[in-house]
Amino acid sequence: MNSDELKQRDLKVLWHPCTQMKDHETLPMIPIRRGEGVWLEDFEGNRYIDAISSWWVNLFGHANPKINAAVKAQLDELEHVLLAGFSHEPIIQLSEQLVAITPPGLTRAFYADNGSSAVEVALKMSYHYWLNSGQPEKKQFVCLSNSYHGETLGTLAVGDVALYKETYEPLLMKSIVVPGPDCYQREDDETCREVAIRQFEHMEKILAEQGDQIAAVIVEPLVQCAGNMRMYDPVYLELLRAACDRYNVHLIADEIAVGFGRTGTMFACEQADISPDFMCLSKGLTGGYLPLSVVMTHEHIYDAFYDDYENLTAFLHSHSYTGNPLACSAALATLQIFTNENVIKSNQKLIEKMADSTRHLEAHPHVSEVRQTGMILAIEMVKDKATKTAFDWRERRGIRVYQHALSQGALLRPLGNVIYFMPPYIITEAQIETLASIATEGIEIATKT
Repeated sequence: MNSDELKQRDLKVLWHPCTQMKDHETLPMIPIRRGEGVWLEDFEGNRYIDAISSWWVNLFGHANPKINAAVKAQLDELEHVLLAGFSHEPIIQLSEQLVAITPPGLTRAFYADNGSSAVEVALKMSYHYWLNSGQPEKKQFVCLSNSYHGETLGTLAVGDVALYKETYEPLLMKSIVVPGPDCYQREDDETCREVAIRQFEHMEKILAEQGDQIAAVIVEPLVQCAGNMRMYDPVYLELLRAACDRYNVHLIADEIAVGFGRTGTMFACEQADISPDFMCLSKGLTGGYLPLSVVMTHEHIYDAFYDDYENLTAFLHSHSYTGNPLACSAALATLQIFTNENVIKSNQKLIEKMADSTRHLEAHPHVSEVRQTGMILAIEMVKDKATKTAFDWRERRGIRVYQHALSQGALLRPLGNVIYFMPPYIITEAQIETLASIATEGIEIATKT
């Protein structure tokens, strides 16, 4: 089998995600034959460093022997069973471990099979909680500007990235969008903490005025990943937790992209020392192996649904593959690696290396900012550095970096004009240096007029 044949077969039958398929007339896809560690290998033997963890899911490398072994062992025992009326040991063990490692008070785990579905669960669960508690008027949701929580209709409704949302606006419930704490447009003499405190005034005002009608506020803690990797100070989460308590509103923490060590701590909420009412997890949960997501919540939320059947208060939400044993086994192996290899601590050297290797780009005439939160680093290309004026999006400068990176053996899929690193945790310092060099060359090429 060769790559050209696979490409032709692909284009006859497939419709790829997040893709204008016409692009493939000039930008061929790359069929991948195998993966190993940080590397993806195509059918010609070319290898690419997976610098974005295959859409942020892969934590410990492709074909990780420990996760492989766990999934293979489970396959011989039980591949799947429905979770309604039945259970299995891997999901019980996983739930126990998640209760132990997530912020205090999150004692119940409800499973789905992808990030968008987890957010849908949290939205429905929050509204239904207030309904069961005799407050049906609490049905509004608040989100931050530039936020992204998925692409199903419910999750689009509580997001604010026009590229994904605008087309489907007529189909969506209305949410309240509040200006967020993004530090990118700060004043010259302003710190990110000061921006977060200033911007929180908008949230305080909405909660004070409409708290009796609001079910929940949903946020991506610390990093708005699909929103061009924009970042903000943890103090915003501290203020938000206190305000949600004050106005009797739920806080939903969407840690789908930022959980499991991405921000430098196991969960981003830890950096603000808060516990949300709902925490949505997916992506890295299984180390990038299989689809699985979970909503962690509190006992008093669970209790509001615990009743006699005839009262019809049960949470009747389900997915066929909820809590799949193979996915749970991959997740258990992933968590064991965190424990056995002290990953959060060892990642600190990688975090420092990512900063050091890209620091020179802060002086680049077409880079407005190099920003970093833990194992997430973003480089924003602009037309005018002084004013932070963006390049026209139709010029697609980021794609030029992407194409150069592929030619040099790296997968750096951009977010518009933002180039970012979110690599597997097994990446070496030398490989980080390589990525920084490739990105620098790509930015030079992309920003030439």
